[in-house]
Amino acid sequence: MEVIEVTENGAYDYDVVVIGGGAAGLSGAVALARSRRSVVVVDAGEPRNSPAEGVHVLLGREGVSPRELVARGREELRSYGGVVVEGEVVGASRGDDGLFAVALGDGRTLRSRRLLVTTGLVDELPGVAGLRERWGRDVIHCPYCHGWEVRGQRIGVLSVGPMSVHQVLLMRQLSDDVVFFAHTAAPIGAEDRERLEARGVEVVEGEVVAVETDGDRLSGVRLADGRVVERDAVAVATRMVARAGFLAALGLEVREHPMGVGEHVPVEAGGRTGVPGVWAAGNVTDLTAQVGAAAAAGTMAGAQINGDLVMEETDRAVERMRARRPFSAGAEARVHEAVAGESRHGL
Repeated sequence: MEVIEVTENGAYDYDVVVIGGGAAGLSGAVALARSRRSVVVVDAGEPRNSPAEGVHVLLGREGVSPRELVARGREELRSYGGVVVEGEVVGASRGDDGLFAVALGDGRTLRSRRLLVTTGLVDELPGVAGLRERWGRDVIHCPYCHGWEVRGQRIGVLSVGPMSVHQVLLMRQLSDDVVFFAHTAAPIGAEDRERLEARGVEVVEGEVVAVETDGDRLSGVRLADGRVVERDAVAVATRMVARAGFLAALGLEVREHPMGVGEHVPVEAGGRTGVPGVWAAGNVTDLTAQVGAAAAAGTMAGAQINGDLVMEETDRAVERMRARRPFSAGAEARVHEAVAGESRHGL
């Protein structure tokens, strides 16, 4: 496998360009590199989980910092000859030769036979003052990613949609002191309200306008009427939007997720998208995937891409072999026609 170092203002050919250098992208790239594929990962350095102190429920790497996990993944990829490029992808197209041209913001272009999109998603938070500043610390969204760290604390859940009741019930598993802030979401139904009552979850009516802090810790939730409800942590379900709009020129569509939790890139099993030659894995398609699931999906997509390339190369090898056979059935028929002309029908 030829490894090509990328320099300024160059166009280079790879088997696969991976757009996105998180767990999904690096895992897919390692799978490809171990199959002796030339692969380059383009990473803009904007991981979704960067505010978090550690990655959880990742077997063998429990608590590892997100940046350390990426650094280890890059090292592993390079050990198999893979390349990592720091940069932002601003667009992609497909040429008449069938190759993808991936344009970077600094003017460089990378060309490849296949694309793997692992750009993740953006969490859109409600317009409540202070949420973004505390995001990933004591403003959380996933009980499996952050729940253990807030166990037994005073937890508030901010209602933003139909999934918020499910979220508050999961948080109730972690603490006996959980409050549900109705905020501006549609009123919850009688059945859900009964569930919350049965689990001892207080429902606080009224619009939430801010989260309060004491030093560098969250201390409470302030409502529009001036009330402050003391809380140590707040859980909120974000609207999750796939980072894939810059690939629209390829025909890659971002659609509303069936669960109504955001927008994603639909894929088939294994990560194949509706655009020939393009795969997607991780949070860009599976909005709720944790790091381990994203990495597994990236590995699967990498294997699927390699298999697809193998079949393409095999088909071409068969064509070349047939063309070299001087007396193949097709060649014999062509020679017969050229020599005998119309009289061949009487032979």
